[in-house]
Amino acid sequence: MVPEPEPGRTLAVVGGGWAGIAAAVRAVEQGWRTTLFETAAQLGGRARRVEVDGLALDNGQHILIGAYARTLDLMRTVGSEVDTVLARLPFVLRYPDGRGLALPSGPPALAFVRAMLAARGWSAHDRLRLAAQALRWALAGFRCDPQLSAAQLSARLPAAVREDLIEPLCVAALNTPAAQASAAVLLRVLHDALFGAAGASDLLLPRRTLSELLPEPAARWLTAHGAALHLGTRVRALERDGARWRVDGRPFDAVVLACTPPEAARLAGPSAPTWAAAAADFDYEPIVTVYLRCAGARLAEPMMALRTGAEAPAQFAFDHGAIGATPGVFAFVVSGARSWVERGLAATAAAVTAQARQAFGAAAWPGGLTLVRVLAEKRATFRCTPGLVRPRCEIAPGLSAAGDYVEGPYPATLEGAVRCGEEALRHLAR
Repeated sequence: MVPEPEPGRTLAVVGGGWAGIAAAVRAVEQGWRTTLFETAAQLGGRARRVEVDGLALDNGQHILIGAYARTLDLMRTVGSEVDTVLARLPFVLRYPDGRGLALPSGPPALAFVRAMLAARGWSAHDRLRLAAQALRWALAGFRCDPQLSAAQLSARLPAAVREDLIEPLCVAALNTPAAQASAAVLLRVLHDALFGAAGASDLLLPRRTLSELLPEPAARWLTAHGAALHLGTRVRALERDGARWRVDGRPFDAVVLACTPPEAARLAGPSAPTWAAAAADFDYEPIVTVYLRCAGARLAEPMMALRTGAEAPAQFAFDHGAIGATPGVFAFVVSGARSWVERGLAATAAAVTAQARQAFGAAAWPGGLTLVRVLAEKRATFRCTPGLVRPRCEIAPGLSAAGDYVEGPYPATLEGAVRCGEEALRHLAR
């Protein structure tokens, strides 16, 4: 039961991505009179639907995992049918040549051990070394020196394990190559996904567009519960007004900045220059998604890992038809894509198409591959590097920040965004 908004308890949420949605929904539940401002014409931020020649695609391929408890709870709150819009599958990290591992059902830690023992392409020595290292991580509480890179953390592991497991997990979860990725953050992901509760490691692949998972049901829920949504509206100014704040001249008791770090820095700068400087001081990694089409084609798994190289940019391939989405559509994901963005999207699409033919063989694509669209998020995530200092959630009294870049245990993920959105409300309630 959502309480009636309290008189005089007003909140502005600036930004309608997944963090802003989380902040707005939880604020309404807590009785705030909530107004959400979003620059784009739709909610969702970097995880939303785009229309391409009548075909509904996403602005980038995203996945969830069973450990994303806050995200799943938020989806259920706004009426999203989680079991309908998401396909829950065991965690499988397999390559076209058959190498890799697959986690069976059951408690994740036990499932990981069983998957490791059955991993294809690894020697007994490889498995033993990984088991010993995983035990050391567990005994250390999945903590390490914050200055360590993922490559340094895994340096004693066999090359096959680093290549088949550590590197793809780094680029998938942190969007940062192992050599530059934070070992501490990677360990947190490994702990929650592989050593958490039952089902934590499961892959949750969208059967519907990202907008249908959360942004669209959230918009309906917020409107039905009295929140005001101002889409296509960029906030120009944020000013302190005694104990209150003015958003483009409109008074609010509190404000959550759930916009991009540069926008948050611009708005918070006059009132909190130190915080704004930290928010503006990020290095970013792009993600490119190449959508290809081939009628009648199917991959061996809904999600498959790929070998990368100088002319093979994609790390993962997704078969939309295999998860109940659009048959014959395949998403190839290039994480840490800075060098490929510099080479140009046309060159990236051509390289990915050639990589798909080579990795799976020409016979896998009857009738050939057709390019649907190549989409790039140039600031998809911050570079999750060792020792990175992220800005705090609390900016000033009555002013909080929400976003996957804000200080927290997770990298730039949907779960990280949702958690930060909810945390922003807790700061305001203090």
